[in-house]
Amino acid sequence: MVRYYKRQDGRLRDLEVAEPACWINISPPFSQEELEELALQFELPLDFLTDSLDIDERSRYEREEDIRLIVINTPQLNEERTENDPQYITVPIGIVLTLDYIITISSYQNSVLQLFLEGRVKNFNPSNEQLFVLQILEQTVLRYLNSLKQLNVRRNLIEKELYNSSRNRELKELLSIEKSLVYFLNSLSSNELLKMKMKRVDFLGIRNDEELTDLFEDIIIDNSQALEMANVYTNILNGTMDAYSSIISNNLNVDVRRLTLVTIILSVPTFIASFYGMNIDLPLAESPYAVFYVILLSVVTSSLVAWYFQRTRKF
Repeated sequence: MVRYYKRQDGRLRDLEVAEPACWINISPPFSQEELEELALQFELPLDFLTDSLDIDERSRYEREEDIRLIVINTPQLNEERTENDPQYITVPIGIVLTLDYIITISSYQNSVLQLFLEGRVKNFNPSNEQLFVLQILEQTVLRYLNSLKQLNVRRNLIEKELYNSSRNRELKELLSIEKSLVYFLNSLSSNELLKMKMKRVDFLGIRNDEELTDLFEDIIIDNSQALEMANVYTNILNGTMDAYSSIISNNLNVDVRRLTLVTIILSVPTFIASFYGMNIDLPLAESPYAVFYVILLSVVTSSLVAWYFQRTRKF
């Protein structure tokens, strides 16, 4: 689906056809034929559109004559995930800058672009392509920070549940969070390198604009903060997983030891009863109270063995 937008009278409005200085947003569903028509219509390299649809595409920039491409990875809630899938994935957004238009394309209904469509970004104007690109980068970083906080809150809740029970469901959720953090770490690292290179070569042409340059530097700092948070949360989660693995293993060893001790205690009356079941002369075997003597002896002997294990803190 191809939509055209332009800011008029302080509001973002739909256009029937593309106009100079408008924003062209390409979102699902769309076909390969539509992309080819758009590439032909706006004289774009087709791979500038198709590369951004690859979920594994790394963050990068590219220039071909007067047309520039920026690919940035953004966090996306995995709404179609199964039990073993990560809660969040990262999805690339392609930003194509031409002389007259700004074109964005993504293989998902991207949550970052949705903020612009809903008018939730201040001072947003597609006609200012430099500020628009920086705002996309800024909202991407803020989305990462917010997603990281949500993952950390969820991790804390799962840890509290694990204090009371070590079920597979909680451990699987921790694994899902760990996968999400791995996606975030890779994408944030790639995004940081992209922004550093863009700043070094002045890819957006903002070197002489102090306000935009300061904004870009703040975005880079925020990205570094998000990357550090992702590293910290990953290390905490890895430590948590290792700790609970050790706890579960230790609890299993304790349970096995207790069962072994119980088996030893129960084997004492079994041994005594078996001994008195032999067809030979034994002490008190002829007494009419022999069975009570055997029971009493079994109880006393088992109690002594249990007391010994308790005294030596085997239980």
